[in-house]
Amino acid sequence: MRLGALTGGDEAQAVTGFAIDHRKVAPGTIFGAFEGARVNGEDYIPAAIAAGAIAVVCRQGVPVDGAVAIRNDQPRECFAKLAARFFAPFPETIVAVTGTNGKTSTVEMTRQLWRMAGHHAASIGTLGVTTADERVATGLTTPDIVTFLSNMAGLAREGVTHAAFEASSHGLSQYRSEGVKVSAAAFTNLSRDHLDYHGDMAAYLTAKLRLFAQVLADDGAVVVWADDPQAERVVDIAHARRLRLITVGEHGDTLRLVGRTPTLLGQGLEIEAEGTRHRVQLPLIGAYQAANALTAAGLVIASGGDVAHTLQSLARLTPVRGRLERAVITSAGAPVYVDYAHTPDALEAAIAALKPHVTGRLILVFGAGGDRDQGKREPMGQAAAAGADVVIVTDDNPRNEDPAAIRAAVLAGAPDATEIGDRRAAIAEAVGMARDGDIVLIAGKGHEGGQLVGDLVLPFDDVTVARECAA
Repeated sequence: MRLGALTGGDEAQAVTGFAIDHRKVAPGTIFGAFEGARVNGEDYIPAAIAAGAIAVVCRQGVPVDGAVAIRNDQPRECFAKLAARFFAPFPETIVAVTGTNGKTSTVEMTRQLWRMAGHHAASIGTLGVTTADERVATGLTTPDIVTFLSNMAGLAREGVTHAAFEASSHGLSQYRSEGVKVSAAAFTNLSRDHLDYHGDMAAYLTAKLRLFAQVLADDGAVVVWADDPQAERVVDIAHARRLRLITVGEHGDTLRLVGRTPTLLGQGLEIEAEGTRHRVQLPLIGAYQAANALTAAGLVIASGGDVAHTLQSLARLTPVRGRLERAVITSAGAPVYVDYAHTPDALEAAIAALKPHVTGRLILVFGAGGDRDQGKREPMGQAAAAGADVVIVTDDNPRNEDPAAIRAAVLAGAPDATEIGDRRAAIAEAVGMARDGDIVLIAGKGHEGGQLVGDLVLPFDDVTVARECAA
């Protein structure tokens, strides 16, 4: 591809790739120079040009010497659109999921349901890129735009026809989800998170709503978990854009959840769709898992799936890594679950999911991450104290903060909790005290394979540690 074909000019240079990191620039690269929260990419324009960049996408007025300057009021969006033309084609059917909680489970369940319908499907998100054959970690819920588009193009080359991806608030506000045609988009829920980045809940919600207002195709479909208080905001956008609307949940019109009965290892769902009652045994526990499953079903139906077949396929879903994942059953007979819950609402939901299965005590181990929204720490402690019988506050990913200070903020909401800073010791304590009838919940890190302490990533997997402690 020639540069002129992308810019509309007559530049004859061959474009070899796109980069937003000057260290990844090679001859023929188009470099994206953006202002970041910690690093200003504009400072690296000379280095990128020296490495062979033939064009630079940047803000108006930014000096560029030695390469074609592509200036735009929204340089991130401009860069994404140019890069998409370079990387295309992409999978035929692409859907996106946004919301505070449930994104990872919903995209992975969507992938599973598509696979059961005979499609070659993939999901992209916190767990990485997942296909029927493998999973490759990317490290971010929504990867950078170059990684995102190259991953999507790579999936298309491998024959993937259906792809579901997580659209985080960061990714949406930074145009990291642009360039592909999104044919359906889902909203799960909204609660406090990432206010260290967005500032307030209004800005956080606005970032989420971009998916429906701007990213979703004009002929796309909107899937909404109708039981969330913010669902109407999404519904309003769907109506304003005259998009197809699918609502799910107890207040849903398309897939109405009529009944939900907890069972030993799952739950029975009664769902009304197209005037017919469907009864499904979902092999996952918890109300929020039912919400994720129905939202995924909505996305599959929005992308052409048969209603009855899709709902019956819910009975064959398998657990998502680190999402109420049963790690082990102790020698005393107590199951140990690992969950990614790291917000007050998510912690409440995980506790509520396990409560019906507890005949003894619910023992909770959790902490809060450093360098993140500090205001959610005490509410997380309050949620823990209100729902669990035994609470152990430990370290999560302290990053560059004092771990003791983080624990103190959490303990302000759970003053009767036990404090054990070492996460392995905390898990060992919980597993050791658990008896028949008890359930242990280890929350906060879920699928993560490392603990972030300062600038180090220490190997640590909650599931592995729980199994070692139980052994």
